[in-house]
Amino acid sequence: MIEPSSRFVLANGLQHHVLTWTPEAAHHARPILIAHGFLDFAWSFHFLARELAERGHVVHAMDWRGHGQTEWIGRGGYYHFVDYLLDLTELTEALDLTSSGYGLIGHSMGGTACAMFAGTRPRGLTKLALLEGMGPPAEDEPEGDDPALQQRIDEWLHGMQKLRAKDSPTGKRSKPLKDLAEALARLRVMHPTLDEERGLFLAEKATVLRDGERYFAFDPMHRTRAPIPFRLATFRPQLARIAVKTLVLNGELGWKPADHAARAACIPDHEEHTVPEAGHMMHWDAPAYVSAKLDGFFG
Repeated sequence: MIEPSSRFVLANGLQHHVLTWTPEAAHHARPILIAHGFLDFAWSFHFLARELAERGHVVHAMDWRGHGQTEWIGRGGYYHFVDYLLDLTELTEALDLTSSGYGLIGHSMGGTACAMFAGTRPRGLTKLALLEGMGPPAEDEPEGDDPALQQRIDEWLHGMQKLRAKDSPTGKRSKPLKDLAEALARLRVMHPTLDEERGLFLAEKATVLRDGERYFAFDPMHRTRAPIPFRLATFRPQLARIAVKTLVLNGELGWKPADHAARAACIPDHEEHTVPEAGHMMHWDAPAYVSAKLDGFFG
């Protein structure tokens, strides 16, 4: 079994954690970079990345800012979505992917960020795969003195003040977990089919020990509602600017926005496929099946 190497790469002022699965005999395909979803982490893709590596691909998986082992943003900062685009720009350059070309896989929130990134027509990107990454539900577009927008800003301010009240120099912004079993139980709230062996592996990788207590590794600031809403009027033109061939993968038991077909149709050159009996976390539910589809697409 291929095990990944681990390193830290400076991008956009933050040390980003990157895992790399390198096969003994890599074939001619360009390397692949995987970007995880909201509150997920690079190790989450171990099973899928290992399958791809065994098929001859060199695979990198990153932790987004404030996720996994990547640094949290500094005091006084916030996680604005467009920050991810600059993170990707500098990370692909630091990993030396832009000169030789690379493929990009984005899941869920990471897929949305990757789609927006691809819409900027980045140097070296050759193909894009979006795993249930076509954006969150559409929201009403706020205009002028929109009450919903004002309420959203109020909620953000309240959430940030509440978070600051329990902030500490050691990063303990949330209650500690009793043990890995509790972490697994929390993961199963959203993914009840997660089996014991794989679940405990993910629970261990999703958490960190601080002063002898176990916490989920992500910055709890991510749980605050962002003050800037998702704007479909901006997202669709970005999809239309994607200049590389794109694979859209959906789980049969997963989730798609109500206007998914209209969003996908914006991408000039794309193909779409449904992964049978897989949920939103298709890389957990069907890593062999998904890797075969991705291998055919990227290879």
